[in-house]
Amino acid sequence: MDINEILNRAKGAQAQALASLHEMEEKAETLASSSCPKSDVPLRDTASQEAEQIAANAQRQVEILGQVFDAQTMTQMAANQEQLQQMMDQRMAEAAAMSAEAAMSQLFGEDMGVLAAALETLAMEGDEEGLGFDEEEETAASLYALLDETMARLEALPEPTSIEFGRDPALWGRFGILLSGIVSTLNDHRLDGLDVEEHIPVLEQQVLSVVRRSWGIDGRSGLLETIRYLTQGGYTERYRFYCEAESPEELMTGDEDEDDREGVVRAWAFAQHYKEHYSPAFMTGWDVGRAAMLARWGSYLGWITPEEAQGILWDLAQRAAGDLGGWREFAQSYLFGGLMWKLLCNSPAAGYLGYLADAATTLLMGKADGSGGQWRDFPWPARRKLGFTL
Repeated sequence: MDINEILNRAKGAQAQALASLHEMEEKAETLASSSCPKSDVPLRDTASQEAEQIAANAQRQVEILGQVFDAQTMTQMAANQEQLQQMMDQRMAEAAAMSAEAAMSQLFGEDMGVLAAALETLAMEGDEEGLGFDEEEETAASLYALLDETMARLEALPEPTSIEFGRDPALWGRFGILLSGIVSTLNDHRLDGLDVEEHIPVLEQQVLSVVRRSWGIDGRSGLLETIRYLTQGGYTERYRFYCEAESPEELMTGDEDEDDREGVVRAWAFAQHYKEHYSPAFMTGWDVGRAAMLARWGSYLGWITPEEAQGILWDLAQRAAGDLGGWREFAQSYLFGGLMWKLLCNSPAAGYLGYLADAATTLLMGKADGSGGQWRDFPWPARRKLGFTL
């Protein structure tokens, strides 16, 4: 059998596995869209059946490919299969103790609480009631008060004393990665290096789904275009325009629907309320934090090289260090931008602010189990003296 036949069979097996993953995602979306599931037992049963079917299919593929590949290759495949099975077993065990919605989030990585307005709204519907807010009660005054109170709590948290980074590329590289800390924490991503997860097909598909559905990005050009927008304008410029506008009508093109118009009005009122307290530069954390996450996602998915991602993170690190004074201010900036975004989307925002604040607190304080604390353990770069250049 020639090498082309071997490659064709391998591609066929890969296509079958990806088709199974897409089918599982579609079923996950259907289940998550149900507003009042009767019980979480059927979900767990379905998830168990899906996992068992995947395992059976994988075993059959191994048996078929065993007739094609040599013993060494099959040994490596078996090791990969065992690693994947261990990961699935862990996810299933965690899901067994969860509610239906949370179980789907853990199994399929769609617990956004992060980026896409529609997905965030779905994930947070059950949590905002517990926070004492619902959509009808989210007046501008109540959201501004919540933002101010949350930012004050963050300001009271300890953080390490800033230090000079000088020209040390290792320090700047680590700092750039940690700028993605809030989104990484919300998504349970790694923060110990450039890669957000291990390179396992299931996790790669999960990250790809997040980037596609949350940002509408499907490749290199879209990724670089979005990063360019965030670094050259983003919400920093949008907030400036909204602060300078005499009325929300100045910001409309005439193509908006009723929901879009309401979002513009809410975001304009937000900018007018805060423009005397926060300059456009205060939006830096919101733009930089998301751009840093996109750079890491892009590198992980192979859309940009690690060297390109490191170059992007270097530039983001310089901007963050120049505009903001520490991790607490960075977190406050992220919440500030996040609220304006939710208002512009005309979406509920109280629960979202809670998610962001919890992530920032984990980064600054750590958890009881010893996880988190990445910002606590790494100081913010001290502002450079006048005339010093890298």
